[in-house]
Amino acid sequence: MNFRHIQTLLQQPKTTTHLLQIHSFILKTALDHHEFIISNFILASSSISIDFARLFFDNSPVIPPLFAWNTIIKGYSKSPTPLESVRLHNQLQRTTDLKPDKFTYPFVLKSCGRCSMLATACGNVGFAGQVFDEMSQRDVVSWSSMIAGYVTCNYPLNALSVFLDMKQAKEKPNSVTLVSLLSVCSHLVNIKMGESIHAYILTNDIRLDVSLLTALIGMYATCGYIEKAMVIFNSMKERNLQSWTIMISGLAENGRGEEAISLFNEMEKVGLIPDAMSFSGILSACSHMGLVEKGREYFDRMVKCYKVKPTMEHYGCMVDMFGRAGMIEEAYDVLRNMPMEPNSIMLRSFMSAYKNHGISRSSFDENLMKLLLKIEPEVGANYILSATVSSVSGYWSDVDDMRVAMKGIGLKKVPGCSWVQVKGV
Repeated sequence: MNFRHIQTLLQQPKTTTHLLQIHSFILKTALDHHEFIISNFILASSSISIDFARLFFDNSPVIPPLFAWNTIIKGYSKSPTPLESVRLHNQLQRTTDLKPDKFTYPFVLKSCGRCSMLATACGNVGFAGQVFDEMSQRDVVSWSSMIAGYVTCNYPLNALSVFLDMKQAKEKPNSVTLVSLLSVCSHLVNIKMGESIHAYILTNDIRLDVSLLTALIGMYATCGYIEKAMVIFNSMKERNLQSWTIMISGLAENGRGEEAISLFNEMEKVGLIPDAMSFSGILSACSHMGLVEKGREYFDRMVKCYKVKPTMEHYGCMVDMFGRAGMIEEAYDVLRNMPMEPNSIMLRSFMSAYKNHGISRSSFDENLMKLLLKIEPEVGANYILSATVSSVSGYWSDVDDMRVAMKGIGLKKVPGCSWVQVKGV
């Protein structure tokens, strides 16, 4: 009777208040020792409050079954604290005799990918590889999770290596795998591989869903094949915000600023609400086209109309836009008033604009030069740029100081270089 009653109750909870009532009933009837009840309560509660589910999990009088562990790990992999999935995996292996199974690993790998911003501190990239190597059985989900993890962590060659191993294991990629592989092509600017993946999709009748089509648009746009990207975009029967944003950014990056602005306006007309990434694309387009007033207008709309909090990238677009237009004072105002410390890209952009437009010394803040060398003391080009800015300002002693500093720490300016793939070579 109690079991059936609990099952009925667990199908109904919608709030933490309901969960508390069910929890109270479980404790009163001493059902918290039963694996079935533990598993089903955690399954129901994790979709409402992962913290509540974790509290019940941690206070269980018996070791929770593997299903419960997997449910909590899955819940954290989708939460703002994915690192907890990794910690729980370690706890599972360290404190129980239970063995992770094919349902455990994909979510641990997903969490490792989402923890990429912490990779330096906690070694999640290496840990993900270790977890993957421990798996006795791998399916397309685990292979795809590992590939996606490497892509997220900006290790495209590692992702490609895992895919080649996947092919040797005769495991067929699914659409999730292919989306990650197209991201690899974008990272490596490898159009030949991207076209091969596109051909594989078509010849194997893989369903072209929104995510896959969007990944194809991103790949072609990044590799400079903007017309192909446009053909795919125009053929889409269904588009989401990411599809529009990637197409807008692709047009901006390929010098098609007017089309990017037109597409942005069209996106607004169909009722989609631009996000932070959408505005990065449109501000970049304004910067490359020299549309300063238009850029100001979009930035104001982003903040005032759409309530999007400006990020480093948005401020960087504004600095670049003003700098290209020779509006050094305006660019400096952005740097001075932004709520976070500028990064090295913004500082180089501003200093290059200052150098190119030959503004008087009163427009330059020496603290920006010092900050650049503090952020990236190992980059020789920063010292060369700083020396050039000092010479433009007429402070030749600073130029000599920069050269001495470079020589003292053994730095040299790395010669500029670029590469492009032509006919597969």
